[in-house]
Amino acid sequence: MTTASGFALTGVSFAYGDTPALADLDISLAPGKFYGIVGPNGCGKTTFLDLLTGGKSPDQGSVTFMDRPVAEYRRRDLARMVALVPQDFAIDFAFTVQEVVLMGRHPHIGRFASPAAEDWHQVGTAMEVIGISHFKDRFVNELSGGEKQRVVVARALAQQTPYLLFDEATSSLDVQYTMQIFNVARRLVQEEGRTVIAVIHNLNLAAAYCDELIFMHKGHVAASGPTDAVLDPALIKQVFGVESRVAFDAFSNTQQISFRYWS
Repeated sequence: MTTASGFALTGVSFAYGDTPALADLDISLAPGKFYGIVGPNGCGKTTFLDLLTGGKSPDQGSVTFMDRPVAEYRRRDLARMVALVPQDFAIDFAFTVQEVVLMGRHPHIGRFASPAAEDWHQVGTAMEVIGISHFKDRFVNELSGGEKQRVVVARALAQQTPYLLFDEATSSLDVQYTMQIFNVARRLVQEEGRTVIAVIHNLNLAAAYCDELIFMHKGHVAASGPTDAVLDPALIKQVFGVESRVAFDAFSNTQQISFRYWS
């Protein structure tokens, strides 16, 4: 499920009024990989994703997707190719879980059409994969924060896009469901050639799942590349301000990081 080319940001800068958020970004994200965007709070990670989805437009530079400016896509067309799991999800109406997951199919359903058999199949599959089928008839505004987040992930999966963007998608989940969702994402990359671009706070989680990491610091890309190559104690200290040790862990077959911090 790959596309000919992915995202490219060229000379991109963005500011909130007089407050710079991103400056001079030049980076490309090829299809078929699991990318992790890491960095401290306020470094521009969420703004980076907003530019990819067209939610924000750069003040300078260009953001392209499949060699075409993101701004030129109709929202519906882009939604058939890119799904976002946002950091915060709020809904004031008493929609059921199944109804919310069905919202992921809206880009594929005609304006005045009803959901087809394929739409219901994708909804059912997404709920089953995330493990929420047993409460599909519950109202979303009665769920816990973690349960709501799993519903939003299922909605993105039902959207059936070649690109999945996660903005701290597992921040409110315990370790079991965090690993479940990242296992699903990793499988989509490996078996279906999809692309996952995820903002991740946990460096060990990023090391375990991501093909490539993008380290962001004060609105700039401090480093990017294959996980094994860029996961370096000196870079971690530069970006996060903490001492660390990076070592290979035979149990997980990935690099693991231990930290030390002095206040």
